[in-house]
Amino acid sequence: MKLVVVADTSPINYLLATGYIEVLPNLYGQVILPAAVHSELLDRGSSDKVRHWATALPAWISVQTPAVASQLPSGLHRGETEAIAPAEELQAGLILMDDAAGGRYALERGLTITGTLGVLVEAAQNGWVQIDLALSKLQSRDFRGTPGLHERASQLAFAKPSVLPRRKTE
Repeated sequence: MKLVVVADTSPINYLLATGYIEVLPNLYGQVILPAAVHSELLDRGSSDKVRHWATALPAWISVQTPAVASQLPSGLHRGETEAIAPAEELQAGLILMDDAAGGRYALERGLTITGTLGVLVEAAQNGWVQIDLALSKLQSRDFRGTPGLHERASQLAFAKPSVLPRRKTE
């Protein structure tokens, strides 16, 4: 059984930019984009590649608007706010989010999160991605990650048994 997965903008952008977007359906099946995230991907500030992809979404993506506007902290961007709300509504098994403030808030709300690096680590554990190449591609796209974080991702990619790179509250 596949997880219900809700994605924020950043992981989608980075996975598209590095050519690894197709690991998402392999890992999770269906991925839900909140309407605000879809709008951000279509925004003229996005790259042509991202806008083109968002214009003709693959079948494994669905766009949803939260049924109830969530009262989330003012420090979060609209995409993070709208990613957390449907994740709660749908009792999502996972939320894809790179934003630190959004991630902390999602964890406080009891959600399980991972980010772009976590997705790539899981893909590497399945043999679909060479982690060193993926990390190099991320660095060339100005991905904000410390050398320690990249080293940890590289270690987790080869961990036996596999360790899911997800954070959750217990």
